[in-house]
Amino acid sequence: MGEIQKYKDLIGRRVADDELEELAVDLLKAAISNKGNWTGLWDGVLARLHELPPEARSRIADGLVTQYHSEQAGPNARENALILLGIVSRDLPPHDRLAAERLALLDTISRQHSFWYGARYENLIEAELAAGRPVAPAVVATVRRAVLHAYQNEDLPRTAKKLTEPPLNVGEEWAEQALRDAETDAAAPAWRELLAHTATATAAKPSAKWDKQATALAGSLGPDRVREAVIRWLALVGRPRTFELDRGRYEPDVNSAYDPYNANALRGLAWLLSLLPPHPDTARTLGALVETSLRKVAGLGPRNPKVANAGVNALARIDSEAALAELARLATRVTYKNTAKLLDAALEARALALGLSREEIEELAVPAYGLTGVGHAEHRLGEATAVLQVQGTKAVLTWHNASGKPVKAVPAAVRRDHAEELKELKAAVKDIDRMLSAQSERLDRQFLADRTWSYATWRERYLDHPLVGTLARRLLWTVDGTTVGHAEGALRTVTDTPVTDGTDVRLWHPVDHTPAEIVAWRDWLERHGVTQPFKQAHREVYLLTDAERTTGTYSNRFAAHVLRQHQFHALAAARGWRNKLRLAVDDEAPPPVRDLPRWGLRAEYWIEGEGGEDYTDITDSGTFLRLRTDQVRFYPIDAPENSAHCAGGEYRMWLRDGQDPVDPLPLTRIPPLVLSEVLRDVDLFVGVASIGNDPTWQDGGPGGRFQEYWTSYGFGELNQSAETRRLLLDRLIPRLAIADRCTLEGRFLHVKGDRHTYKIHLGSGNILRTPNDQYLCIVPKSNPSAPQAGYLPYEGDRMLAVILSKAMMLADDTRITDPTILSQL
Repeated sequence: MGEIQKYKDLIGRRVADDELEELAVDLLKAAISNKGNWTGLWDGVLARLHELPPEARSRIADGLVTQYHSEQAGPNARENALILLGIVSRDLPPHDRLAAERLALLDTISRQHSFWYGARYENLIEAELAAGRPVAPAVVATVRRAVLHAYQNEDLPRTAKKLTEPPLNVGEEWAEQALRDAETDAAAPAWRELLAHTATATAAKPSAKWDKQATALAGSLGPDRVREAVIRWLALVGRPRTFELDRGRYEPDVNSAYDPYNANALRGLAWLLSLLPPHPDTARTLGALVETSLRKVAGLGPRNPKVANAGVNALARIDSEAALAELARLATRVTYKNTAKLLDAALEARALALGLSREEIEELAVPAYGLTGVGHAEHRLGEATAVLQVQGTKAVLTWHNASGKPVKAVPAAVRRDHAEELKELKAAVKDIDRMLSAQSERLDRQFLADRTWSYATWRERYLDHPLVGTLARRLLWTVDGTTVGHAEGALRTVTDTPVTDGTDVRLWHPVDHTPAEIVAWRDWLERHGVTQPFKQAHREVYLLTDAERTTGTYSNRFAAHVLRQHQFHALAAARGWRNKLRLAVDDEAPPPVRDLPRWGLRAEYWIEGEGGEDYTDITDSGTFLRLRTDQVRFYPIDAPENSAHCAGGEYRMWLRDGQDPVDPLPLTRIPPLVLSEVLRDVDLFVGVASIGNDPTWQDGGPGGRFQEYWTSYGFGELNQSAETRRLLLDRLIPRLAIADRCTLEGRFLHVKGDRHTYKIHLGSGNILRTPNDQYLCIVPKSNPSAPQAGYLPYEGDRMLAVILSKAMMLADDTRITDPTILSQL
């Protein structure tokens, strides 16, 4: 307060003594004192300055110009001189002092994401406006972004309101395309007005007034024209920025995030689409916008959940089969908590309106996408025929000419005369691919849902459904207690006896069957060439162990592992677990939890952050890079929450409002199906996220402190999923082209090359080579595909693909050309 008063008094004395040029020097010293932050009590100094007569302020401005050009002035002094010049020159007769220098500073500002409003950069903008020059669009964009953080400040928002052009911020491909389209259209003013209106979508949901204006604007341009344009723009959302913004060392990746001003416009465009007549392209576009908006950005998290939520709200407002299908598909894919809640609420509301259960609405929401049979459709386009078939997890479109002969490319006549039908067919292929993945995940979660269907309903919604049937016919079911699979056009028992009718149907799970039955059905699948969409007949079964009977209320089966936290977090969300990232701060968090409402249970997996003794193993945002794992426990679903310090320590139950503590449940009371599925999830977390299966960690990581763990995990005893992989490899190896060079021994696949013999661990995929078990580091591709190995009984085992790829390479090790691998051989 004393310093502020000092400068107020100083202004008075300098004015009284007619030392106005000297006052310019004093003001720059004040800028150094306040570090260029003219906020708070400094407002009084600036107000006193602005109250001076125009002649006095003009002389101070001249003094600032002199100081700007002085030899002792550095970059900070020059920047503050420009800002102070704008402040004292406001409302003075036009005199464009330091115009070129101001433009150079504005150019620097245009490459910033935003700025602290206390810097008073709005005075540079006001000086440009006073000079009658338009402000560069990139500068307008920075100002608009800065306004979003201008708390308790009126000057910056007041200036920003004067910057009405362009209606969207430049820098994002979709926005620049929208601006180009609007500018080149004959109805350019109407388009600009519509875009400006979308940027006012700052609330969670549109008001009736907002909808009314949007409808009127779209109506003046034509709903079809507007829909086509908006869909074209939204298809570009998420592409790299047209120019990058400067990024501070500890700032999130702002270049991969949405421009926050444009994000409001994206919300508005989503709402706008929901006001237009329903169209299949609308639902596709909104679904893609939701997923794009939830993709992770380093240091930030999801790109923009607000835009994703707007996409969900827009889909919920559209009364069409396509929109309902997108909501159901997204519900199986979205893991971000708030958006997932919105999806649940939208589906619950639709189910309530139709008098159905949530499960039923998800089943009925799956469209046929033009398929007329299970996984098959034919479309006649002129003299050509398009054949759409589902093959495994993909839809494939092939073409036949007038004589029925297959042709490789789309016939020219189809491109010319049936462009719209061709576009819709190609869109259907993409829709089917996305929905197949979503439905496969939904079916995989049905084990714990423990549902029963009537036979007729099940045939309609599953077995004979044009899309879902391609998955359901590759799974095993029980009809009135009898296990059946689909082959040769009919449901059949393990002895191939047809089953044509029934009463109740359930999804088959191996935990309910003897080892002999399970093996028999594995043989049946192989005999009929059925590749299951996920592990079912080969699904790992986790039965209670003697050790778990001894511990009683918890399992240590997956304790003492070191996991990559962000990978674990993503896997947990995908499998329906709620988890909170562990931060290296003084904070507590509950354990990862999976609610099991059908069983009245809650599963917990206890973890803690692992940051090293000095907490160096953390991200720039303070998040632990790794976790240590502990017990798996079960509680009643309504039991009070447990929590522990993020960096480790005892878990304690938080008791509120006189609650009594609740003991963990004995594992013997957990239904075998529930125990098996929960432990299978946890095995997946460890198997995928453990540092032990990372081939680059042979040195033990930071300080070598994980060396013992890496070695014990990377070459140790096999977990249940690796044991399943071993049984499968035992059947696969004889069919491989390199069968004579491969043998299975214990935990390893032994591969004989011409240079060495190699041992590939069946759990981690890590490799040892002869003669002295020397470690061989081969980093697999990020998304390896399994070499041709003939029939595979199930899809989705990435580690199997890694092991087979490495075996193929090492069996022919004289043809290896990679210098990194050769240097180790």
